[in-house]
Formats: sequence, structure tokens, C-alpha cells
Amino acid sequence: MKNRAHLRESSELFMRFGPTAVVVLLTALFGLVDTLRWGLVITLPLLLLAAYDFFQRKHTLWRNYPLLAHIRWIMEDLRPYARAYVVEGDLEGRPFNHQQRALVYARAKGQLDSHPFGTELDVYSDEYEWLAHSIVPNAQAPLEWRVDVGSRQCTQPYSAALLNISAMSFGSLSANAIMALNKGAAAGNFYHDTGEGGISRYHRSHGGDLVWEIGSGYFGCRTDDGQFDPAQFADNARDPQVKMVEIKLSQGAKPGHGGVLPGSKVTQEIAEARGVPMGSDCISPPAHATFSTPIGLLEWAGELRELSGGKPVGIKLCVGKPHEVFAIMKAMRETGITLDYIVVDGAEGGTGAAPVEFSNRVGMPLREGLILVRNALVGTGLKPEVKLAAAGMVHSGAGMAMNFGLGADWCNAGRGFMFALGCVQSMKCHADTCPTGIATQDATRQRGLVPMEKAERVARFQRHTLHSFREMVVAMGLDNPWQIAPAHISERQNGAQSDSIDRLHHFLQPGELLDSSESTPYASAWAAARADTFGEAA
Repeated sequence: MKNRAHLRESSELFMRFGPTAVVVLLTALFGLVDTLRWGLVITLPLLLLAAYDFFQRKHTLWRNYPLLAHIRWIMEDLRPYARAYVVEGDLEGRPFNHQQRALVYARAKGQLDSHPFGTELDVYSDEYEWLAHSIVPNAQAPLEWRVDVGSRQCTQPYSAALLNISAMSFGSLSANAIMALNKGAAAGNFYHDTGEGGISRYHRSHGGDLVWEIGSGYFGCRTDDGQFDPAQFADNARDPQVKMVEIKLSQGAKPGHGGVLPGSKVTQEIAEARGVPMGSDCISPPAHATFSTPIGLLEWAGELRELSGGKPVGIKLCVGKPHEVFAIMKAMRETGITLDYIVVDGAEGGTGAAPVEFSNRVGMPLREGLILVRNALVGTGLKPEVKLAAAGMVHSGAGMAMNFGLGADWCNAGRGFMFALGCVQSMKCHADTCPTGIATQDATRQRGLVPMEKAERVARFQRHTLHSFREMVVAMGLDNPWQIAPAHISERQNGAQSDSIDRLHHFLQPGELLDSSESTPYASAWAAARADTFGEAA
């Protein structure tokens, strides 16, 4: 036993100081033998590093394991790449697995996107869900569909594509990425959401349709003290390139959380787009200053519609408390002011950096959020006026079909279009070290992204995904995607049982919340909702 203990101690001692001892011996050898002096170029820096490790006070591992401990830091940096390219199976990666990413890459490049030898999914596990096809596919279905967005209160409705670029700000994305996305949107006749960072010169560079997102920082329409500036808003919103206005209430990655872009990152171009001083901290408060009640929100939306010259105005949110969604519905009915559209962002969405607790534990996933907002609109009779969009891990025609079956009128994608630009999911978005030049302001990294080349991939991905989506509609025997119903979607409850979505979730009939809310699963949330407050009624 003593011999074993002694062996363990010796082994541990060698692990701690063996590499340093080897470097010392090699340095001495190289210094004594003239023909080996070149080796000092390698060993002397290692010896200096070992000495630094041993005497520094910040890192315990470095002091206890000179030289060797650096392997840990190297492996931490290499871990995302090794995991993605060596360790993970095709279906194991998060948030997007290799198969999902490969599908986007293939469609963006115009390559074969077929898959051999059948599905790799376990069709008897709860991960499997499917769409109901028809014995008589409808090959006569139109080649393309678009959706008209704009209520009767809107004088400049917009005809939107069924797949568009979700909100991603300049500042979060690079100038070259923004230019490539906008040129792709122009080529494919779909829209490009600006994100809350304002309309930059790069959004305007190729004339692609824009949806201008207004967040709590009011970037591009703010006064010097951060309040909303109606005149500045009207000037930008009436630009013919701006087709719709979107009020951001929350986003999937960090709902209810504000943000700060440090002054060190506020370049002249970012300051220009956001209307803030260069070099100053750029703050997005958690809440809007222009309203604090549902009625206030609707009144401001009506003001924005008037200031924009009658363009569609909507909201984007990740659903949190159901009664707050119902409060907005009650406010629309009480005031007579109608939103033109609502974008539901799922908690699984998110292209920028966010606190891990928010990403993992705050916000309703897209499916549940989409069903709730759909039910709120249908149950209050507002669905014919208010269009509904879905955002959150949209990357395929099948995913779009699922969202349409739950009530969506169109879909937005963020990370799908980032993959089309060349994103490799390196998880460096927050560190300004994106290897593909997409999520960075580093000019040397941006250089690798050539906007003219990547724009073609952006347009091609959107086109091929819509083609796949149409093939889904054809296979289901339908005339258009809005005929996809919850009954057409099935999912497993366990290895032995499955059922259609309409039997697993409650889908309201038109006006049901107004006529008999007490008989619905939303009775308590509906009763708690008031048009004059986002708080719960007593």
C-alpha cells in the first residue's frame, strides 16, 4: 500500500513539474551544444512562461501546474470546434444540430439537399412530429404566395413574402453582413428587419425592403436624453424603403432585459445609425418610456402609423404572462385602434448575446406562444385584421408548415440567414471574434465576408426554403398554406401513443373569449386582463 501511495505521489509530482523540468534540461542541453542552439528559440520562451506561471498569483492551476495548465485554456478555446466537427453526431448539436445547418448550407449554395437512407430521427421517441400528407397531392397549387399586411386603419399595406429576415441590428452584425442580407432581400423580394439598432447606411445600400424595429432605446428617432422624437421618426419612417414599423416589446433571447453597448464599441457608423454620441454607452432600458399601459401602447402605435404616412405598425414579443397578451386584445377592442400585425418570438430564438439565465429560463417557447397569441386574436374576433408572424429557429419548409398550422401568416428567420451567410455556430457572437465576419465589428474579420457573393446565398436559401414549403403544401393536398390546420400536425406523447396537435392543445373558435371565456383554459388569464393596465385585475 505504501508503495502504491508513493507511486501516486511521484506521478502527481511529475504531472505538476515534469514539463518544466524537461524544458529546463532541454534549455541547458541546447545552450551547451553549438549545433542545437536553434532549439533555444523554442525552449527559452517556454522556460520564461513556466517561471511566470510559478510566481504569478492570479491562477491557481498555473502556479501548481506550470506550462501544463495552459492546455486547459487551449482546449476550452478549441472545445466548440472539436465538439462540432469531431464529437457530435448529426442530430446532437445545440442550438442547431449538424443536419439542420447542413440543410441551410446546401440550399444557400444551390447544392443537393436530399438525405439518403431514410430519417435518422427516432420516430418512436417524443422528438418526432409529422405533417399529414394527402393521397391526392395538389400539384396545381400556386408557385408563390404572399400575405397582405395592414388593417383597415392602414393606408399603405405591404405585401410580404412568407419567409423574411428577422430582427438583427447593425452593431450586433457587421457592416458586410448587413449589406449582404439587404442585397439578398432585394434580389429575392422579401424584407429585412433592421433590429432595434436603427437604420444604418448599410441597410440602405441595396434598396431591399426594410421593417424598421423600434426598441426602448428609440434608436434613429430619439432626443438627446433618450426620449422618442416624433419628427425624427416621421422623417425616417416615410422613406419609401421602409415598408413597416415594428415595436419591439421583448425578444426571445432575453425577454424583459435591457442592454448596454459599451462606449468603446460605439463607432462613428453605429453612432450615426442610432443617433447617439460616438464613444458613449448606448443604453436600451428594459421598458419603453412612451407607454405603460395596453391602451398607451395602442395609442402610440396609432401615432406611429399616422407619422409614417399610414404604413403597417405591429409589435414583436416573446410571450410571458398570458393576461398581458389578453390585455392588449382588450385595449384594441376598447380603443378601436388595431395593430396591423404581431410577431411572436420564441424563447428558443436569439442571435446576439444574452445572460445565460435568460436564454435558458425566461420566456415562452414559440409553439406555446404562437398558440396563445393565435387564440387571443381568434377568440376576440381580431384575427381578420391582425396578421401573425412566427420567429424562432425557423430554417426549413417543414418548420414553416408547422408554424402555419398553429396560426402564423408568415415566418421570420435570423440564424437561418446567418448560416446562409456562412455562420459556423462558433458561439463567438458576444466576443467580437466571429471567425466568419458576421457578428463582429473587427474590420480584419469582416474582410472575409464578401457581400456580393453572400447576398446570392441569402436569396438562394430563401427561395429554396419556400420551394420546399410549397412542396409540403402540395403533399398535404391544400390550395394554400393558410389551410394547414392543427389537425394536420401530430406529435408523440410517448413511445406508444401519438395524437394531433388540436387534441393536445385547445384552439379557440372565433369570438369564443368574448362569448364564453369561462369555458376556455384561459378563463383566469382573461379575467385578470385589463385594457388600462398590464397588471392583473384584483
